[in-house]
Amino acid sequence: MLFKNKKERFCMKVENKKRICVYCSSSNNLSEKFYTFAKELGEKIAENNYNMVYGGTTIGMMGVIASNAQNNGSHVIGVIPEIIASYGLKNLEFSENIITKDMRERKAVMEKYADIFVAAPGGFGTFEEIFEIIVSKQLGYHNKPIIFLNFDNFYNNMFKMFDTVYEYKFAQEKTKELYHISESIDDMFLYIENYKPIAPIIKY
Repeated sequence: MLFKNKKERFCMKVENKKRICVYCSSSNNLSEKFYTFAKELGEKIAENNYNMVYGGTTIGMMGVIASNAQNNGSHVIGVIPEIIASYGLKNLEFSENIITKDMRERKAVMEKYADIFVAAPGGFGTFEEIFEIIVSKQLGYHNKPIIFLNFDNFYNNMFKMFDTVYEYKFAQEKTKELYHISESIDDMFLYIENYKPIAPIIKY
């Protein structure tokens, strides 16, 4: 294929790479081990030839993952609501920035651009985002890989709550097929590379 210019070659390179959407913490008050982990995750996203979509801020694990992905060759799309951008937290150095009117639009844009969804350690925003993606997959709106990246056993108590949900029949055991739990970054990429779409899990 012939390209008219360098920009066109770059755009084709960007489009040929799958995008990992990372949900995670925007806090600057965590133990240092979480930022070290975030740095490694960003580097490995680039090393494994993926681009990245994320929540667009400069702070916390979010900022560390995104900057290390971009610094090592990934195209990074930051999606940030107007109200958060107004706090001066938008990173103008990232490959691409999208400002949305609110959180709902932000989630929709991130889902649109993502090929894979990863929940690294995070707070209420991370939980809300990944749960919506799981339910959307359950209903058949998408069939993309979903991974909980369980660094330092961060999500163990949440998984115990999941077990309670299954035990009391609030969800089918088969729902576990909608997502994967990775205890390491390498396992996450192994799952992504071998992922096979599943049939929607209809509960009705």
